[in-house]
Amino acid sequence: MNPPQPASEPYSKGDEVTVYVGEDDPDVRYHGVKCIVTDRLQDDLNTETGRDRDQYLYRVKRRSTGEVLPIDFRHGDLVPTTTLEEHSSEDDY
Repeated sequence: MNPPQPASEPYSKGDEVTVYVGEDDPDVRYHGVKCIVTDRLQDDLNTETGRDRDQYLYRVKRRSTGEVLPIDFRHGDLVPTTTLEEHSSEDDY
């Protein structure tokens, strides 16, 4: 099965997303955490990579507790929660 993909458009405040990072990512402890986007930030990483969505960073809070996670995530580290739920019948990862 192919892994779920990030949204094709930038996320907006209030969007429901799930952290989806690889096993070797330093933030793997957040993999599978279902969140709500609280803020969208921008930088110029896209000028280095050539990928427009790389300019976005997202501040998110846990859907279950409202706790804001202590790090911001890149667009590629988040997938729409509905997309992830279509890939699996499990509630948490």
